[in-house]
Amino acid sequence: MDETTYETVAEIADPAIARVLVAALRGYGFHPLARDLDGPPGMPGYTGVRGLPVEVPQGEAADARPLVAALLADMQAGRKSAT
Repeated sequence: MDETTYETVAEIADPAIARVLVAALRGYGFHPLARDLDGPPGMPGYTGVRGLPVEVPQGEAADARPLVAALLADMQAGRKSAT
């Protein structure tokens, strides 16, 4: 039984960005929890008011937050330059 406590490091409205963020965190050696990236069961595409939670083990959260912020900033800059 997994007793790991997870902490939310980002809430993302776009499921595609949430998936990319989870993959990038894994690539950097973090252990993100990838649940409900398509919305809750029976409600595909629904993200809720604050978006989809991206969670990592509590012991990784302090290190993951600055990386998440940098990755999201890079993604946003990429979107702006593509338009």
